[in-house]
Amino acid sequence: MPSEKLVFDCSIPKTLLIKLSGDWQISSGLFSGSEVTSQLVSHPDIAQINFSISQELKWDSGLIAFLLKLIKECGQKNIQVVREGLPKEAQKLLALALKEHEKINLPLKEQKSFLEELGEKVLQVGEGLRQAFDFFGDLAVSLNRVMTGKAYFRWDDFMLLVRRCGVDTLLLVSLISLLVGMVLAFVASIQLKMFGAQIYIADIVGIAMVRVLSAVMTGIIVSGRIGASFAAELGMMESNEEIDALKTLGVSPVEFLILPRVLALVLMMPILTIYADLMAILGGFLISIGMFHLNPLEYLNHTQLAVKLSYVWIGLIHSFVFGVIIAVAGCLRGMGCKRNAAGVGNATTSAVVTAITGIVIATAIITFICQVLGV
Repeated sequence: MPSEKLVFDCSIPKTLLIKLSGDWQISSGLFSGSEVTSQLVSHPDIAQINFSISQELKWDSGLIAFLLKLIKECGQKNIQVVREGLPKEAQKLLALALKEHEKINLPLKEQKSFLEELGEKVLQVGEGLRQAFDFFGDLAVSLNRVMTGKAYFRWDDFMLLVRRCGVDTLLLVSLISLLVGMVLAFVASIQLKMFGAQIYIADIVGIAMVRVLSAVMTGIIVSGRIGASFAAELGMMESNEEIDALKTLGVSPVEFLILPRVLALVLMMPILTIYADLMAILGGFLISIGMFHLNPLEYLNHTQLAVKLSYVWIGLIHSFVFGVIIAVAGCLRGMGCKRNAAGVGNATTSAVVTAITGIVIATAIITFICQVLGV
């Protein structure tokens, strides 16, 4: 590159003025910067570098590469590089390039002790519990306002949510429940056929599915399908500042967005669980009749005798609790979403994990209570 494209002026004390002109496009070749280095060596008192450009200057990434190299070299020598004299577009590109360079060269975080990490985790859990209690409080207040007819509650949206939680989930619940009933019949037959007692497949399938498994399987399906969608929708609303707009208008987001979702899911979970019971019993019936050649009427009679009404109520209690857990987990994670794309994904994942964990814990607690009560 000809030297006249790079002219130096040291007339100002401790300042080097670099005049840029000519063709600085990458097609003309990259400039090594050796002339600038020689100027810095010959003038060791230089503390600042300024730029000026000519009107005929042509540039692209070739100029940016030269300036980046110069800035890094001057940074090592504690020389300030003033970028105001450069083209505005070049200044923006340099700012972006230097920002990415800082991200790559971030220093490693200091190693924290075990007690510090444990303390941070405890504080995070405490903050999460506080937010959960605040959420439950707002939900209770909103429910009271709905019952008194004072809430911003759109029944059209509620019916649409009921259809999403119920009708749109039937196919998946049907398939999973039918297959689980079949698998349970296969597993039961492994031991029962050793004693010629295959007819008790009806008892095992009926009691297990009606009492616990149908509610658990339905809860897992709904948490992955509906709970995740609740978290994603509310997370996107939070990212797009739609929830802030509702607050500005004086509309409670809990009343307008969250309460319809919670009520719709709590209403449909018991219905889906009863439907899953029937599909699971049908799955066990098909395996018993088709593979073990049991009498259909005898199978149905055994199912009717084995499945007590109390077992049905226990399953419905499971489903009601699961509906509350799934809806609250999805809405709570969605409302607490960070305002970026990664935040929406994290909120969705967290909603599903929280819901499934809550389902397992609630199942253990309800089963223990039923065992203590003898039901």
